[in-house]
Amino acid sequence: MRPRIALATYDRAPRLAPDDQLLLPALAAAGIDAEPAVWSDDAVAWETFDGVVVRSCWDYHLHIQEFKSWLARLDAGRVPAWNSIATIEWNADKRYLLDLARRGVVTIPTMIVARGDAGAVEATAKAEGWSRFVLKPTVSASGHETHALELPLNDEARHAIARTLALGDALVQPFAPEVPRDGELSFTFIDGRLSHATIKRAAGNEFRVQTEHGGSVDPTDPPREIAEQATHVLAALSDVPLYARVDGIARGGQFLLMELELIEPNLFFGFAPGSAERFAAALAERIRSV
Repeated sequence: MRPRIALATYDRAPRLAPDDQLLLPALAAAGIDAEPAVWSDDAVAWETFDGVVVRSCWDYHLHIQEFKSWLARLDAGRVPAWNSIATIEWNADKRYLLDLARRGVVTIPTMIVARGDAGAVEATAKAEGWSRFVLKPTVSASGHETHALELPLNDEARHAIARTLALGDALVQPFAPEVPRDGELSFTFIDGRLSHATIKRAAGNEFRVQTEHGGSVDPTDPPREIAEQATHVLAALSDVPLYARVDGIARGGQFLLMELELIEPNLFFGFAPGSAERFAAALAERIRSV
């Protein structure tokens, strides 16, 4: 029998995000019956699927406890998930950057400030010598409540800090001028192998590169040494994810990791002919090994 797989999405894209829709014919050709299912829909009988691929669940950070409960339901029902539930839970909190740094991955410097401790943001930036810095929640996606701030802080910046710290713990990082100047590199990996690369650019005076904030995406062919360094990021993981997107910047010939996306990244299949088919083949192999 052909395996039946759910492609988990969210309620604003119940038929999948446009890029993920390219997976449906590729999976069908690989002998897999796949259908979209909204992760937060209590009516979905997840236990009836042979597996779940987490895809465009782009609101998980806004409902993190409900999302974790959904993962627990899959786990209790012994429904295979890709990426694995353990991987998703680890990747859902951006403290993973500190974990990767301890494992030898070169990352953008990252400090943690506790929920509600707005004064610690300014103190941290001053202590680190960061006159311009970025603040974002440790649980966030799509640039949500992500702010580029400068010292000395004005009233608008203090309001942004208070709003962000009301949500929970947050990251403080130095502002990377390479992002608005050169763009942010995104490397898409399928089954641990580099599939293709894209470059994301911010629009106008915006520093966030996500399309939700007016950013653009184009295919790119980065230097081999930068691509190799991005590949080494995955070597720090305890298992090989079905899919991954490694985002970062090139600085002085070195790749600096900014985000390791293992939950719901846009994989930009539309920019790389054959990539959806490679994903389908990798998933078919995972299903056979269950």
